[in-house]
Amino acid sequence: MELRHLRYFVALAETLSFTRAAERVHVTQSTLSHQIRQLEDEVGRPLLERIGKRVLLTEAGETFLGYAAKALREVDQGLGDLLRAPDELSGEVRIGTTGTFNMGFVPECLAAFMQKHPTVKVTVDELAADEISHRLLDGTLDLGIGYQPPDPTHLWFEPLYTEQMMLVVGLAHPLAARKRVRMVELHRQRLVLLPPSFATRTLLHECFRACGAEPMLAAEMNTIAPMIALVARTTLATILSPQAVPPREDIRLIPLESPTPVRTPGILWKRGARQTPAVRSFANGIRKVALGRSLRPAGS
Repeated sequence: MELRHLRYFVALAETLSFTRAAERVHVTQSTLSHQIRQLEDEVGRPLLERIGKRVLLTEAGETFLGYAAKALREVDQGLGDLLRAPDELSGEVRIGTTGTFNMGFVPECLAAFMQKHPTVKVTVDELAADEISHRLLDGTLDLGIGYQPPDPTHLWFEPLYTEQMMLVVGLAHPLAARKRVRMVELHRQRLVLLPPSFATRTLLHECFRACGAEPMLAAEMNTIAPMIALVARTTLATILSPQAVPPREDIRLIPLESPTPVRTPGILWKRGARQTPAVRSFANGIRKVALGRSLRPAGS
């Protein structure tokens, strides 16, 4: 079975006329009739019923038409993608990201992509991790940027790099002049942290438990920028990824150790979902930006 058999059959099924179908596919009626007979011989069942000059689809023909038309659409789209120049991508890319990455990482990826592919529309939604997973599964997002989901059954996680979280303090904080801080030294220290619904909070809880420290939770905030502003104005401290902290003169980032809180950001995909060329291109851009960030010194 060849593509021309499918094209001739679909043209005939749509026009129900050998004359009009032959004109559409630019062959003679005798050639079209011969090709249709070849197709019927190969599938082993009549696809068309000829009644005088009229043509009707058999039940098998009705069934086969849906698959043949779909196959031709896929092939034609694939050929179009191959023939289209790399900088002529079109369509839309729908991204879900947590707040951490939307502060700097995603805009960096987006700026590079839009410069290269200005005809692609990109939509970015800042969401909680659970909502990203939900929208990937229901098909309203193409990819997510975050951390590994607790249930990887339906989502695929592609690691990008490893990041060490750091202590963030204002200039007046007693630890502001330190070069490193052990986690146990945060025992009874007043902190502002993300709520327990965030994966980061779970990670920090495990680190504190491992070293026997029990910090004082002075405040919870679900967005990072206000947390940083609060730390800069008080003697509270917080623990954040350096990627989420913009350059400021009124705060200090201090490495943590024993243990060091470590996270692995990555791309989240729905398993088995078909990715358009635009989505694949954006994902490749994410990988390049992530590689560059992984090579930067912490806190830079």
